[in-house]
Amino acid sequence: MQSANGLSEEAKIAYQAFLDMSNSKTAHFNRLKSIQTKYESGGAPSITESLELEKLLANHDKNVLAFKTAMAAVTDCDEKKSLVELMS
Repeated sequence: MQSANGLSEEAKIAYQAFLDMSNSKTAHFNRLKSIQTKYESGGAPSITESLELEKLLANHDKNVLAFKTAMAAVTDCDEKKSLVELMS
């Protein structure tokens, strides 16, 4: 696996934003899945559970925007290619 060590500062920021985005996606989907499993046989999520999901989704949305912005700052084509390979 490649390392982010040889990347520019902009690319390192984009890579960290990718990791943050991936983590927030996982957190949201894991909580969503646990709530769906809890109520498979009926019932509905509590207000607290719904608010928790909203908070997780809002955090993920923030991370997606940060990633998009960070990727736009990586202008070198070869570096962008290396970054995409690292994220794969």
